[in-house]
Amino acid sequence: MIRIEQLTKRYGATSVVDEVSLVVERDSIMAIVGTSGSGKSTLLRMINRLVEPSSGRVLLNGRDTGAEPAHLLRRRIGYVIQGNGLFPHRTVAENIATVPRLLGWEEKRIGARVAELLTLLQLETGVYAHKYPHELSGGQQQRVGVARALAAEPSVLLMDEPFGALDPIIRAKAQEDLRHIRRRFGITIVLVTHDIEEAFRLGDRVAVMSRGHLLQCDRPAALLTRPADPFVTQLTGAADRALRLLSLTRAGDLADPAGSGGEAVAHAGAGEVSVAADASLRDVLADLMWQNADAAVVLDAGGRPCGRLTVAAILAQGRAR
Repeated sequence: MIRIEQLTKRYGATSVVDEVSLVVERDSIMAIVGTSGSGKSTLLRMINRLVEPSSGRVLLNGRDTGAEPAHLLRRRIGYVIQGNGLFPHRTVAENIATVPRLLGWEEKRIGARVAELLTLLQLETGVYAHKYPHELSGGQQQRVGVARALAAEPSVLLMDEPFGALDPIIRAKAQEDLRHIRRRFGITIVLVTHDIEEAFRLGDRVAVMSRGHLLQCDRPAALLTRPADPFVTQLTGAADRALRLLSLTRAGDLADPAGSGGEAVAHAGAGEVSVAADASLRDVLADLMWQNADAAVVLDAGGRPCGRLTVAAILAQGRAR
């Protein structure tokens, strides 16, 4: 768990971050969102002391991060930046192995960890381990950057606009990879982004900053339905609030296991389509409208029917919120 207590950063008379306090629960994703100059990146960098606080403190699992040398602290906190920051004259494997080597890991253990992470991020070891960053696509470089940040098995991963330079298709895949990494390793993630859609898609909780101040920190649905500040209302987009709310609920959460007829769902019937259980209600509604269908059969991760979802149920969910 990360506890931030009245954290402040001043440059002369200007407070870039002003007495921010928040808690990031273990094994969760906290998204920090705000416009340029809001202080969100400075706040992130004070967690691993790339920026030293003017006052306040950060507790990592109950320990004050100011009580240990900064370079040792950073070795146990993963850090990913926009543009990946890979060493251009080191191979993919050498880049990933950077921190484990600093920590004195045995080469056999390092090799196994590199192979594990490349496999996890769908980069075939035999193909990519000996390539150099300039030989990779932007999306591949970003995945290697994430692998390097995870190499030393950190309990905390900090990410500063990590997907900002990626095109929309690769960005969506990178976001899905991040959710999978969090589930796989049980890691605590703090993500800075200027994109409220990305913050809502990834964050268990979202912190909204403006001019160095923390305006609100809550679940995405609460930010939409109970904004604490006019800027939060503006940032979250009141005009399309219903659609944003639908994007926060997964098809599997609303699907009726018994279907409309009271019997277990077996397959898609006439006028129905199939959708994945982890698809958002917003995406399911769009799919149903596009295909002029009234209902969808929801499929679990193994491709087995687990329920049925109707247009009426989706619309009712949007109205209820």
